[in-house]
Amino acid sequence: MEYQEGTPVCHLRNFMEEVAGGESHNVKRRHVTRTMKSYQKLTTAVPQPAACWVEEEGAAPTPAGRGKLAPWWVGSGLLVAAVLLSAITVWVLRQVSGGWPGPMLPPKCLLVPESHRFDCYPERRVVVTQELCESRGCCFIESPPLAGGKRGVPWCFYPPDFPSYTLESLNQTALGMVGLLVRREKAYYPRDIEMLRLDVEFETDTRLHIKITDAANPRYEVPLEVPRAMKRAENPIYSLDLSRDPFGVLLRRRATGTVLLNTTVAPLIFADQFLQIATSLPSKFLYGLGEHRGTLLHSLDWNTLTLWARDVPPTESFNLYGAHPFYLLMEEGGDAHGVFLLNSNAMEVALQPAPGLTWRTIGGVLDFYIFLGPDPNMVIQQYQQVIGFPAMPPLWALGFHLCRWGYGSSNETWQTVRAMRNYQIPQDAQWNDIDYMDGYRDFTFDPQKFVSLPSLVEDLHKHGQHYVMILDPGISSTNPHGSYWPFDEGLKRGLFLNTTQGQPLIGQVWPGFTAFADFSNPDTHQWWLENLQRFHAHVPFDGLWIDMNEPSNFMDGSEDGCPPGELDSPPYTPAVLGDSLSAKTVCASAKQKASVHYNLHNLYGLMEARATASALIQIRGKRPFVISRSTFPSQGRYSGHWLGDNRSQWKDMYYSIPGLLSFSLFGIPLVGADICGFSGSTSEELCTRWMQLGAFYPFARNHNTQNEKAQDPTVFSPAARTAMKDVLLTRYSLLPFLYTLFHRAHLQGDTVARPLFFEFPWDVATLGLDRQFLWGRSLLVTPVLEPGVDSVTGYVPRGVWYDFYTGSSVNSSGEMMKMSAPLEHLNLHVREGAILPTQKPATTSEATQGNPLRLIVALSSSATAWGDLFWDDGKSLDTFERGSYSYLVFNVTQNIFTSTVLHASTEATEVTISTLNIFGVREPPSKVLLNGQEKPFSYLKNQVLTVSNLGLSLSQGFSLQWL
Repeated sequence: MEYQEGTPVCHLRNFMEEVAGGESHNVKRRHVTRTMKSYQKLTTAVPQPAACWVEEEGAAPTPAGRGKLAPWWVGSGLLVAAVLLSAITVWVLRQVSGGWPGPMLPPKCLLVPESHRFDCYPERRVVVTQELCESRGCCFIESPPLAGGKRGVPWCFYPPDFPSYTLESLNQTALGMVGLLVRREKAYYPRDIEMLRLDVEFETDTRLHIKITDAANPRYEVPLEVPRAMKRAENPIYSLDLSRDPFGVLLRRRATGTVLLNTTVAPLIFADQFLQIATSLPSKFLYGLGEHRGTLLHSLDWNTLTLWARDVPPTESFNLYGAHPFYLLMEEGGDAHGVFLLNSNAMEVALQPAPGLTWRTIGGVLDFYIFLGPDPNMVIQQYQQVIGFPAMPPLWALGFHLCRWGYGSSNETWQTVRAMRNYQIPQDAQWNDIDYMDGYRDFTFDPQKFVSLPSLVEDLHKHGQHYVMILDPGISSTNPHGSYWPFDEGLKRGLFLNTTQGQPLIGQVWPGFTAFADFSNPDTHQWWLENLQRFHAHVPFDGLWIDMNEPSNFMDGSEDGCPPGELDSPPYTPAVLGDSLSAKTVCASAKQKASVHYNLHNLYGLMEARATASALIQIRGKRPFVISRSTFPSQGRYSGHWLGDNRSQWKDMYYSIPGLLSFSLFGIPLVGADICGFSGSTSEELCTRWMQLGAFYPFARNHNTQNEKAQDPTVFSPAARTAMKDVLLTRYSLLPFLYTLFHRAHLQGDTVARPLFFEFPWDVATLGLDRQFLWGRSLLVTPVLEPGVDSVTGYVPRGVWYDFYTGSSVNSSGEMMKMSAPLEHLNLHVREGAILPTQKPATTSEATQGNPLRLIVALSSSATAWGDLFWDDGKSLDTFERGSYSYLVFNVTQNIFTSTVLHASTEATEVTISTLNIFGVREPPSKVLLNGQEKPFSYLKNQVLTVSNLGLSLSQGFSLQWL
């Protein structure tokens, strides 16, 4: 179907609904080329675009509206309002401008409420004057500045009739539609693109794909493999309207009518190096948009979040190590949706109280995926269906990791390992920071101080432990020719980032002057592998820690700065720390195999992680373990992440929780912060509390900087050391549960660490909670986050919750509760209806794996429960895909516990189930039958039934009944 010039495209709801696969509920379907009566849109809570005029049947054709009507105020309402306002215009003007008597403002500017003012002059470090503002064709109204130099209501904002694009034509395609957008009047950034192509694909019933790009010339696009839809969605849970002039997208949830996106609230701008699109939001509950330090729930109070990978200790409002242009939004009533902008250029997202959001990026295309949920868990699953599900980690990755910068020698490192064993404190991996290297050069180790490193690694392996070391992407460039193979070979093969002149770009990192590996080049992956193979022959490491991969540079740009030009000095620079794209990184103009660094910067860590995971698989033939500092969507397929260079402070401990929950949303479940803090000096109390919290990070590592006193568990008082050991043993006892959660993440994109609102989306009290979290759907962690207390107040969602340690129950109506929390105690609660597989803990995951299992059953108020267990050898590649695993489902109904083996493998025959703890058994049983045979049991007055010495093989199903 083609729309000719003069045919109204705006609000052809019946056509749009047909495209979206549903029957219109506003207009009966008619032949689309007939002229149609104009009709009013459904009224919604967001301001609506003006309807463009469409032909009345039988009337002479009238041209489609020029879009000079206010996009927020329909038709004649504007005239009425103007008349009403004219009398008070001068008074209002005097108020807003502190009484200045300057020229009269057009009434259209006064019609825009403050919260709906979309910024027309977002440039930083510029005092926006009326003259500057009006040169862009925008409205100027001064408002009082905010305290602390924060940005508030924009003084310069778009008038309702600011020129935008017009939707000139629209054709149906197999998957949706394709349209042509035309801009008749240039906007104010250079190289405006006048004709854009709009592609809309109804990919699934819960996923919509909208892409806007240059209609005439190819542009850089993120080289990410995304799924291709093969057929159009048949019953989408969304409906889409397009506005013709100004062009805009209006997306609704069908079930509720909620408007999820309305992009007519501000003009679309698409210049070569400035792309901007804004939308209203249906609520103020917005999450995601990483990587930043702050609360889990973002403030919409004129808050700008910048996405540009940067090496800086986590600080509020700074752009940090990774870039994740994805947000999750909770709608009223508990529904959720997500929006992903697949774009890797420098970007900022401006949030405002309307509520509204503006995307600004300085390159690439506007490639949006919208995920309709409808619940938050499903949104995150749908997001990962596009970016890829996370890799299954080896079991040892889920044990406790210990590291510091400044061990000084392999012998001192070894002493720490021995001390941990001596006190029988669980530890799966020992790490080293850059001090193991010779002159901080990659793929070397210090021949004096770390001479015993190969022996240390051999000893770790003998004890079922693992070794991980750090690697940086900056390769030392100053060694005599022939003395340092990594640089010589990289130079010979042309594998480094180059300057615009075609020479390796030289920056400075730990070893001094360095070149930077270009991981966008497949040949670099081979060179990286060869370097790692050569090193592994001497030091058989098990995992790799890739740091400094933003990439970080101690200089701005390079030893020669950066050349003049629009890559290093673009027409618009987002609000990046340092006010320059090259601040503490390489020049944006640097040349890489796939494109210029301007486009690839945010992908650097992802590409290095991909090369590193691939090398580990080839070297070890087992599941890779990689932890990366810089990240981008799809990173979870190759690595985990730690939250960077935090400080030994109470507030840093708190901020780790929103940090780890955000990365759960980003599809990187293997995440944690440096336990006890990296920089600064910890205290015994802080470190004890932090070890308790950190024992419930999916990735648990205690790490410390150089020249600070040691903070591993062995150096503290007996009381603190015991508290730390106990909580690590608790973690190790929960490894079967945690490992199963990671399996579900790998299989279908479930989160591991989970915000409370994911499980209780209708409970508005949970929407801002970020001082507690869940493992999966059923284990509630309530840590102490402040000094000098022996209790903690936490939210307990509605229902029955059981104390993890004792099985005593608490029945909550959804309320804050004060819990006892002496220094040695971490509050853990099990949700009714859950079954948790646990295991007798040992000091390594390997030793734990052979121990008997204990199943914790938390009966619901209707005396039912459910749980599952995924079990394999903990290290082999693709065990699920190859079928070498066991999968069990546990169920309780009518006082009968059943274990059903849905898939079995040999590993399961070596493990037994020894104990069942059943919480919430209301009446003392008279007898307990295992597969029909009587078994001894114990029953406590807090309603806990325990059946021990079962000795059942994990590979056998069974049933247990209490009467």
